[in-house]
Amino acid sequence: MSILEAGDTSGGLPGGMAVSLRDVTKVYGNGVSALGPLDLNVRAGEFVSLLGPSGCGKSTALRIIAGLNEQTAGSVHVPARGVDDRARHGIGFVFQEPTLMPWATVRANVQLPLDLAHVAHSDATARVNQALAQVGLAEFADVYPRELSGGMKMRVSLARALVTDPDILLMDEPFAALDEITRFRLNNDLLALWRKLRKTVVFVTHSVFESVYLSQRVVIMTSRPGRIAREFRIDAAEPRDEDFRTSPEYARYCRDVSAALAKGSSAEAIR
Repeated sequence: MSILEAGDTSGGLPGGMAVSLRDVTKVYGNGVSALGPLDLNVRAGEFVSLLGPSGCGKSTALRIIAGLNEQTAGSVHVPARGVDDRARHGIGFVFQEPTLMPWATVRANVQLPLDLAHVAHSDATARVNQALAQVGLAEFADVYPRELSGGMKMRVSLARALVTDPDILLMDEPFAALDEITRFRLNNDLLALWRKLRKTVVFVTHSVFESVYLSQRVVIMTSRPGRIAREFRIDAAEPRDEDFRTSPEYARYCRDVSAALAKGSSAEAIR
């Protein structure tokens, strides 16, 4: 994977882009072709959702962007920070499960990336406090995961991703296992946080409704091997709220995206 220093556009990263994938494919050792060829550009500060059927390579694409998986072919370009403050190339990752250490407090869980990076204790404490405040958990720093609801555990996971102040936030179906009310609330909170911080967000989801509500752009992927079938720009007015969620405009976007998703998932689309 190609990693570019911040401000460096060599290696073909288009200007203003935070992520650029070119002709990316992934073929596993058993011969299964999981992804691609995939071409995807994400602008700095953009909120993009990857939407597609199970097994289409959405999570694989996300892990390749993060450097957790290696592509079989093609190039991946992500601006990196300086060597002393790279923080995983400026990337934060929120997984499907919170993956918290049950024996550690909320504070210790959030501080883990800073401990691994050998950040000074005083600086780490300030950054953890800030991250917990950002996700509304400032009062829960000293409790343990077993004392938290599912939604609160996911907030801890989000705080852990934010504590390194990444430029890019990758989120792999983080709210899929939550009840609808909690999911709606976290969608609202995530949008408010994105508007404040303007991180680049790539969000994987199976939900048409979630993708339309959250995103500036919805990228629909075909069935395996995952490729881009169609893209939708969601030009709804900001800030989005419950009025948007019940509006004819939202319903129209959801209908259009659903129809494109069904077409992209069909056998004809992948022949």
